[in-house]
Parts: sequence; C-alpha cells; structure tokens
Amino acid sequence: MAKLTDAHQRPPREPNAENFMAFVLANPVNRALLERLPALGLPDSALVAGCLFQSVWNGLTGNDPTHRIGDYDVSYCDLDDLSWDAEDRVIRRCADAFADLRVDDQPVDVQVRNQARVHLWYEDHFGVPTDPLLSTNDSIDSYLNEASAFGVRPARDVAGQWDIYAPFGFADVFAMIVKPNLLAKNLPVVYYAKTDRWRRVWPALTVVPWPDR
Repeated sequence: MAKLTDAHQRPPREPNAENFMAFVLANPVNRALLERLPALGLPDSALVAGCLFQSVWNGLTGNDPTHRIGDYDVSYCDLDDLSWDAEDRVIRRCADAFADLRVDDQPVDVQVRNQARVHLWYEDHFGVPTDPLLSTNDSIDSYLNEASAFGVRPARDVAGQWDIYAPFGFADVFAMIVKPNLLAKNLPVVYYAKTDRWRRVWPALTVVPWPDR
C-alpha cells in the first residue's frame, strides 16, 4: 500500500511503490479512472497494465504522462456471471462513466474486461488454451511480460492510499527493462509484436529475448 504526497512533484527514480504511484498519478486519465472505480462497484476491479507502466516510462523519459498510451485497461473478476451479456452491460456502464475523458481532444479508449471470462475466448484469439482465472491478480500473473504486471486500486476505506499488485517488483520498470514472463503461455510472437511497438515509442527500452527464440 502506497501513499502519494504530491502527484505534481517529479518523483525520484528509486524503484519503489511510492515513486511508481507518483508517475502513475501524474497521468490525469489514470487519476480520473482510479477516482471513479469504487463507485462502479465492479467485483475485484483494478486499473492494470499499459497505462501504469507506460506512464512511468513517460515520466522517466521526459514525455507528457499520456504520451502514446493507446488504451487504459480496467480489469474485474465476476465469477458469478460468465455470460457475454453481463460483461457487455458492464462495458456499456463504464463507457458512460468515462465518456468525458479526453486526451488531445480525443476520447480515451478504456478497455473493460471480466477476467473470469478470458478462458472462454482466449484460444480463439491466441491459438492456445488457457486455464480459468479466479481473480484479477491471477490475470496479472499471466501477462506475457513482467513489465506489464501491475494492478492498482484505491485502498478500501483509506483515503489517498493505494493497493498495488506488483508480483515482479519495480526495479525493471524503472530501469526500462522488459522481460518475458515465463509463467505465461508460450506466445513469443505476441511478445515481440508488443515489445517492437514499445521500442519505437520508447527507444531507451531494453528487451530481453524470449528464451526459445
């Protein structure tokens, strides 16, 4: 759990939770999403992945906090209703809640997904099956690269503090190192597609090769 003292100060580069959140909250879209997340009442919900670590990379490289962040991911895990209709209702409700968010006068793309349903479509999308996920943290554990593996949510009943899930820690994201997550499914093609795109935006990245390549 981390507490941010001043989101507008440029944080030091020491890799720890407080400095991580300082970079995350320097992005006004992240701040707005995290402020609105509790009112949506989504089970086991968190702001995850790219909008978090890419905000850190932007801060470290002197870019605007929102620079080239293509979308913002909100994950939740509803184990009680795995229907497409239930997820679609949540997506529509969130779209209404976030409709006013803009970057450079363009609507922000917020991707909202029920992690309990991922195994129902994963094989069709990626060509390999995956086990059912039982929590949002389970989904973060399965991300293809360690640099993506972050989730943040407001701490329950503690104003101004944050619950951060970071299974691989903060050292690599501050060093701008991307490593394969060896706990993930063997999808090196997807890994390299992502890392090649990121390196075009953040040339300072160091990408560790997938072991089988």
